[in-house]
Amino acid sequence: MRALISVYDKTGLVPFAQGLAELGFELVSSGGTADELEESGLTVTRVEDLTGFPEMLHGRVKTLHPSIHAAILARRDVAEDRNSLKKEGIEPFDLVCVNLYPFARTAGNPNAGEIEIIEMIDVGGPALLRAAAKNHASVTAVCRVEDYGDVLAEFQAGGQTSIETRKRLAATAFATTAAYEAAIANWFLQDQPFPETISLAFDKTLELPYGENPHQEAAYYAERGRRTHVLARVEQLQGKPLTFNNLNDLSAARLLAREFDDPVCVIVKHANPCGVAEAATIEEAYAGALSADPVSAYGGVVVSNREVTAALGDAIAEQFVEVLFASGYDEKALQTLSGKSSMRLLENTERRAIRPEPDYRRVLGGLLVQDRDLDIAERDSMELVCGELSDEQWDDLLFAWRVVKHVTSNAIVLARGRRTIGIGAGQMSRVDAVRIALAKARELGHALDGAVLASDAFFPFTDGPQLALDAGVTAFVQPGGSKRDAEVIEAVSAAGAAMVFTHRRHFRH
Repeated sequence: MRALISVYDKTGLVPFAQGLAELGFELVSSGGTADELEESGLTVTRVEDLTGFPEMLHGRVKTLHPSIHAAILARRDVAEDRNSLKKEGIEPFDLVCVNLYPFARTAGNPNAGEIEIIEMIDVGGPALLRAAAKNHASVTAVCRVEDYGDVLAEFQAGGQTSIETRKRLAATAFATTAAYEAAIANWFLQDQPFPETISLAFDKTLELPYGENPHQEAAYYAERGRRTHVLARVEQLQGKPLTFNNLNDLSAARLLAREFDDPVCVIVKHANPCGVAEAATIEEAYAGALSADPVSAYGGVVVSNREVTAALGDAIAEQFVEVLFASGYDEKALQTLSGKSSMRLLENTERRAIRPEPDYRRVLGGLLVQDRDLDIAERDSMELVCGELSDEQWDDLLFAWRVVKHVTSNAIVLARGRRTIGIGAGQMSRVDAVRIALAKARELGHALDGAVLASDAFFPFTDGPQLALDAGVTAFVQPGGSKRDAEVIEAVSAAGAAMVFTHRRHFRH
């Protein structure tokens, strides 16, 4: 039996090759792989000894030769193939072990130059893998270190791998090369927002206990080649395994927290914020976010854009929190929170700027792709269409506008003192969203006099604003653009309130 081994990642290489050699395999290899095997005392046949050609072009060409590929692709049950090998003096391979140059890792390194990245485009490796996987009827294709032990054990037990194993490994090989090519294509297309073809590849990162509901199975996959994702550079310090809903809520909370530079705390339930507050200290921000809607915050996901201090840890320990995500934890805070053993503590160690990514929505048989909504709330870009605003009101309006962008449409956010006091989300009618936001504020005893209101899209009628005016709201921010804008402005102006048009909407369906 013969095995062709050519790997970039040499983890576990020597024990695997030693096991094959003990089973009587002839080991064929090239370059650094051959060097490492020989240094371990194994006998290796060099690829160039089979092909009659030395490695060329600094290793770019070494295995692309009929003596290699015919030995992989020959069908053992086809007489013509067997005769062709015999005529050329070629011995077939029974196993091909290849892993590829780390293109995605190199491309994701901000310090890597274009030449270095291009040199990580593997040509021979994918060709070998595809050939072995295509001929899986006779050849075992191995491309993952994790499979070394099982493959070796199966050879040791029965002298061969089963057809079921070879099919499974062939699928892994083709998935590996497909993902590899997708990462390369996306690197070349990175400056084209909507290319003719989208090639996405995702690697399973985490097995999840269940899906959106307990009867659904689930896993978390991260997009290959993307440096940042919801769990990139995130360490779980304690707590139960993360669930599907935890990750969905965490993604929503992290995206909202990115809107702010000052200390901010975001509490999310069912992918919608139920409490958000910005303050001078992170302790004040958490207190504000929790007080916004403490009932809905029960069992929520909490994101802090500052380190969790001892005082904040004490406050959070008094609540039931599913997931706490922060940029760090004070030692005393960790000691306190360790008493909440089921609470999932996540530490974000990412310190670099996060590159914007497209927004993908899976639909029946297809994919909707759009730019992520990265619009920044800036006072200078907005139009004050009636009334006057103090600096404090402007701060509240800009705060509310940042938050409403992350609330499911139709969306209404009431705010005061840079914290939410009422949120109406996911309603088919905008006036109903206003009613819900006002009802939540009243239910929790929040003062509405002097509050501000943000609407993610225009008010088609005066009914929504009038409800808010009657409750004491004194300032509004909305996109404008309704054919009844003049009526809405007149109603707000007549009440002595102010209204700002952003001329941009923030639907989030």
